[in-house]
Amino acid sequence: MPACEQVNLGTHTGGLAAALAVGAVATLHASGEVDFERDIRPILAEKCALCHGPDEQKGGLQLTGLALARKQLKSGKVAIVPGEVESSALIERIHSRDPDEVMPPPGKAAPLTDSEKDLLARWIASGAEWPGHWAYAPLKQPVAPVVKQAGWVSSPIDAFVLADLEEAMISPSPPADPTTLIRRLFYDLIGLPPTLDQLSRYQQALQSDPEAGLSRLVDELLASKHFGERWGRHWLDKARYADSDGYEKDNNRPDAWRYRDWVIDAINRDLPLDRFTIEQFAGDLLDDANPNQLLATAFNRQTLTNTEGGTDREQWRVAAVMDRVETMGSVWMGLTLTCARCHTHKYDLITQREYYQLFAYFNNGDESNGKVPRSNREWSDYLKARANYEESFAGLEAELTRHRKDLEVRLPEWEREIQDIIARTTNSKGPEIAPVITGKTTGPEGVTFTAQSDGSVLVGGENPDKATYTITGLLPPGPVTGLRLEVLPDESFAAKGPGRADNGNFVLSNIELTTGGKSLSFSGAQATHSQNAWPVTDALDDPGEDSGWGIAREFGKPHHAHFALNVPLKNKQATPFTLVMDQNHGKKHTIGRFRVAAITSPTLIGYPAEIRSILAKPADQRSSGERNRLLAQLEKLDPRTKPLAARLESARRKGPKPPQMDARILRERGKDRRTTHILHRGEFKQPADAVQPGTLSTLPPIAHREGSPGDRLDLARWLVNGKNPLPPRVLANQVWTHLFGEGLVTTLNDFGVRGARPSNRRLLDWVAAELIRNGWSRKKLIKTIALSSTYRQSSNHRPELRETDPKNRLLGRQNRFRVEAEIVRDISLHAAGLLASDVGGVSVFPPLPSGVKELNYNSAFRWKVSEGRNKYRRGIYTFFKRTAPHPNLMTFDCPDSNVTCVQRTRSNTPLAALITLNNATFTEAARSLASRVLKADDLRDDRGRITRAFQLCLSRAPHDTELGKLLQLLRTSRSWYASHPKEAGQMVPGEIPAGITKVECASYAATVRVILNLDEFLTRN
Repeated sequence: MPACEQVNLGTHTGGLAAALAVGAVATLHASGEVDFERDIRPILAEKCALCHGPDEQKGGLQLTGLALARKQLKSGKVAIVPGEVESSALIERIHSRDPDEVMPPPGKAAPLTDSEKDLLARWIASGAEWPGHWAYAPLKQPVAPVVKQAGWVSSPIDAFVLADLEEAMISPSPPADPTTLIRRLFYDLIGLPPTLDQLSRYQQALQSDPEAGLSRLVDELLASKHFGERWGRHWLDKARYADSDGYEKDNNRPDAWRYRDWVIDAINRDLPLDRFTIEQFAGDLLDDANPNQLLATAFNRQTLTNTEGGTDREQWRVAAVMDRVETMGSVWMGLTLTCARCHTHKYDLITQREYYQLFAYFNNGDESNGKVPRSNREWSDYLKARANYEESFAGLEAELTRHRKDLEVRLPEWEREIQDIIARTTNSKGPEIAPVITGKTTGPEGVTFTAQSDGSVLVGGENPDKATYTITGLLPPGPVTGLRLEVLPDESFAAKGPGRADNGNFVLSNIELTTGGKSLSFSGAQATHSQNAWPVTDALDDPGEDSGWGIAREFGKPHHAHFALNVPLKNKQATPFTLVMDQNHGKKHTIGRFRVAAITSPTLIGYPAEIRSILAKPADQRSSGERNRLLAQLEKLDPRTKPLAARLESARRKGPKPPQMDARILRERGKDRRTTHILHRGEFKQPADAVQPGTLSTLPPIAHREGSPGDRLDLARWLVNGKNPLPPRVLANQVWTHLFGEGLVTTLNDFGVRGARPSNRRLLDWVAAELIRNGWSRKKLIKTIALSSTYRQSSNHRPELRETDPKNRLLGRQNRFRVEAEIVRDISLHAAGLLASDVGGVSVFPPLPSGVKELNYNSAFRWKVSEGRNKYRRGIYTFFKRTAPHPNLMTFDCPDSNVTCVQRTRSNTPLAALITLNNATFTEAARSLASRVLKADDLRDDRGRITRAFQLCLSRAPHDTELGKLLQLLRTSRSWYASHPKEAGQMVPGEIPAGITKVECASYAATVRVILNLDEFLTRN
């Protein structure tokens, strides 16, 4: 058996003496202070956790905390004795020369290096301090430190940064020049460069009052409609947004763009990050959820969908739920939860049970379609029109409000009446039934009605498409609390009925009872069977074609429905009645044989089980929500309030119709909730123990809402309740990354023990706490960071920084980096004057290199290049096909959208340069930029035109040497195209400015194309 399976750290004694001989102990303290997080935890995670982690404890040793590591072993020894290296069995085993004794065992992990062994010994000698992991510590906003260069500090951010710089004896970099700072802010906040007019205006503002001018510039950019596009694209990476399903079929998702537009709109209106989280997780579970909140749940529908023939739907449902859990882990918690699908996490304290407890929160969310706003603009116009329309019946609404207040006074009396009915019906076998005396039944011409000996009526003759039956007769004397309608089979009908349709079905659209010339209202209905989506209660609503009571699949059988009167009749003698039954569905769905009877005993029809459950509670133990549900039920029954409510509802139905469309959303299932099991090795066909919804033991406990089984709304609120330390740290770090190119924690999706440590822990905590303090406002946090001296620094390299801080972790300067894939195209079209500024709308299809769409598995897919302005929309609107994404995007490191991406990579390959030089989109941009400067009335010569092109691209004038080289290239191009007119025509195949030759236009296009390919153009500086 391998040594790893028999390990006992207390059995071997020989190795330590040799290791510590010749005064070795004396050297243990010689190399400075040991930091557990930096020096020790990585060793334990890499070399020890496989055998002695939370999942397995070989030899009974668990190295996940000091208390466990200090437990006595079978030999009587202890693995770690703080302050006593010689007594620590761990040191003994790591120095053993015996392959059966040495730790880690050969083949299980890489051997410890001498320096790692030394670190472990020094750590134990210094007391073996084992703090909890920094990311799980409660979040408190630290006080800004005192620094020497206080004049540089314009924000607490700067104090934290400067304190570290001063400790390292590094000075911060000087501020970036105004032009660079303006351009940086434009790129960071809206993803576009400033126009020349904007640049001039903001330069003047920064010169006249730098602080006020900068604040105003940031505010204007945050208020720009393009801010939501820029920062929405960041979020869509995390949401794994795409316009197709993925997998083999990769079918299009024609409604996907509505979620993208929701994100852009939510970010533009600065929906706080806590609400932004809650609505995407669980918008459907909010009280009175509006259509936009339902649309937000499409975040959960961005998972891949497998529609290949023969797939197991449950397998891919489980896979989607796992993706939701793991996306939450990466985006909000900074944890790699995927490992815990199959086993307890090898490094972080996340058990497999806890993974499936998190899984349980998502397990009862069903993929569904829902009505959502067709567009933000249309929805806004609709809300205004509806508000104006509703003013027309404000008086009716006020009257209804007065009656509703009366209901609160009458509630105790009504409750006593209902409790009496409950007591009288608790042990009854059902309502008491009395026959009615049926007089005459009439209907459409050609339809016959024949009375049967059992009191029923058999319908014959013609069967019209739609029909209304009118029955007259006498109700029995005494109390009548409702009507019973039986529909009966008969051999004369197709499928034996009870309907006259070819399949035996019928649809009762509406039922109306009249006595003494007065229409009586019904409070509720129930039936022995109702067709799915055609419940018996629909017969009490608007008698349209698309609703009513049907009984599909239960043909050839008797069924009955009970309709409860809102106000029972109390007649001393038989009472004439008229019953009208509308059957408006069409397709000959009419009733074939029926019988009417009276219900004479008290009935709870119309009282849902939920109401009866609330009534069973003492009044002082009911929640406010339960009391409101009782009032709503009373309103349905009250003879004064109900008609007013019906009139108000009818008026509202006649108002402006909401502009809506179907879109993918997530809905919580109410009944038949799934039980969540731990899945052995993550296999959906191998369920093990059942688990309840729950979170990680390392984090503050979750509190479920009263009566909640534990759902996505509970989970979302726990994430952003301010007590959970991970989400604010993780989300603040993401914002920081988009403004500096790198996070304070560089592993954005891993705040666990294997992730990077924060470069400035106190700064991270301050920024995270500031996010919460400002109401989770994304825009306020961005402004706070953008106004700091740290953000405003120059990005120029300095010799001393290359030596002491080559990766700029201390932030002694700003970072410079290439813009993202979508922005590369956007800024090229912007410089050329081609970019369409429209915000929102369906996805578009810019030019695609030939042969790419054929890579898609779905042969029916067509990429029809968009026309007009749509051809020049921003990159965020480009249709994203998962199996054949636009190659321009992928070459510039756009994620594939198969899983969440919290940080894009940045590569530098020749392919990128080839695209911006030769791709049709970028050559068109070069031609358009050339035409733009050639057509400018204020430009008269080459020098002026090339200078203008340079300014449009780089927001600055060229230096003399730069201008000289570009003018030389222009002359060379003229000479070459003059002798190659065919190539000139190929370079500029379309229209050219009046009075300009193709040779001239082609020469300018070739020259400005170089400017569009400069590193400076594609770089955020």
